[in-house]
Order: sequence, then structure tokens, then C-alpha cells
Amino acid sequence: MRHAVIVADTRGPADVHGVHGTQGLTRWACLARRAGLAGGWEAVEWASIPPGGVSGEHLHTRTEECYVLLTGRGEITLDGRSRPVGAGDVVLTGLGTTHGLRNAGTEALDWLVIEMPAVPLPRPRTPIKRHAVVTNLRRVGPIDPGVVLTGPLRHLELVRLRPGERVELSADATEHTVFVTAGSGRAAAGDVRVPLDPGRSVTLPLGTSAAFTAGNDGLEYVHAVLTVPPSERPGELR
Repeated sequence: MRHAVIVADTRGPADVHGVHGTQGLTRWACLARRAGLAGGWEAVEWASIPPGGVSGEHLHTRTEECYVLLTGRGEITLDGRSRPVGAGDVVLTGLGTTHGLRNAGTEALDWLVIEMPAVPLPRPRTPIKRHAVVTNLRRVGPIDPGVVLTGPLRHLELVRLRPGERVELSADATEHTVFVTAGSGRAAAGDVRVPLDPGRSVTLPLGTSAAFTAGNDGLEYVHAVLTVPPSERPGELR
């Protein structure tokens, strides 16, 4: 395995005004994008809106999205129907689903966005599937986003490591993104050492590996796994 990782964090995010046609401020940071990765990622992003803020309703015609709510309390609108969401909730929005998010609490509403191209549905007569699911990682544990999404995101979980506990991840036929939500620790990939604290992400491109070790206060992180089809792996027959 080679030792190369993509490290990013939410310090110094961009200020974006009028996201999806609404007024107001959204704080935004890109954590990883398709460049440098073999899988079908569009992007992994972090976003935050203040109390009363809105990420406007919009329709994706090419990509699917997964929202992981990190802090705060909000209201997600899916195809015109609204429901409350909070930290730990996951919103899976399939191709053709209209969705928007409003901060309904008294603190910032932060969430992780995983966006990827959808697999085109058969044509010409099969309509676009309009579906979405809201679940909670803290309550139900690991999920397979494939129950809704057609793209390559096939595993999502909230991992908690005890102080000193160590986990190794290898990106053989997969790629991984880890986003730290609480605690501290370190990631090691070959001679690369990355300190871990809330708001930092580590993405493992195809062919890499890394070990994650919790610090004295433990470590909690969101872990997303994207499958990489053989046709996208270097050296495979196309």
C-alpha cells in the first residue's frame, strides 16, 4: 500500500451568501473532491448556517447527496414535506429529490455533505425515482446508503474509539473519508502523522492505508466508504 492521505479541516471556511437562491450566510469548506481520487466522489464538504439560516430548496438532476447533521437542530424539507432533524441524523436524497434545510435552533447548524454522481436509470420510459430517507447514526448504527442511493457510497457509520484504541483502514477496492466529531487522536500513514481533533478530515485515496488512534479523551468520527469499480482501478482491464 502507498502512504498518501488528503487532510483538510473546517478552520477558516469560506463565507457564502445566498446559497441555492436564499438570503443569508452559509459557512462552507471543501474537505475532498474528485481530483486525486479514483472513486465517484463529487465532493465531501462541511457547511454551517446560523440560527434562522436557510440552505434553500433545490433539485439535483445529476448527483445524489448525503447530509450528516453534526450540531444543532434543524428542519429538512424533502419534496415539500418538512421534518425535524438534529445531530446524528443522516438524510439520504436520491436523484430527483427536492431538498432544503433550515436552522430551527439557537446555535449553529453544522452538517457534512457527501455528493456523488447518480447511476443513470434505464431509458427511455423509466421515470426518475424520487425518494429520500432520514435515519440516525447514533441510534441505528452503521447504514448502507445503497438502500436509497444508486451511486458508490456503500457504508456510513459513526465510530467511537476508547482512549488508546487503534483502527486500521485500507483503501483496496474502496476509498475512505473520516471526519472527526469529538475527542482527539492521531492518524498515521507511513511516516505521515496527522493530529486529529473536531473538524478535521482525513481521506484515503485508492491504494493507501492509515491507522487511527484515539487520544486520552477518546475519538469519535464519521466514516464514509465509497466503492471503486474495477474499471476505475489503475491496472485493471477496461
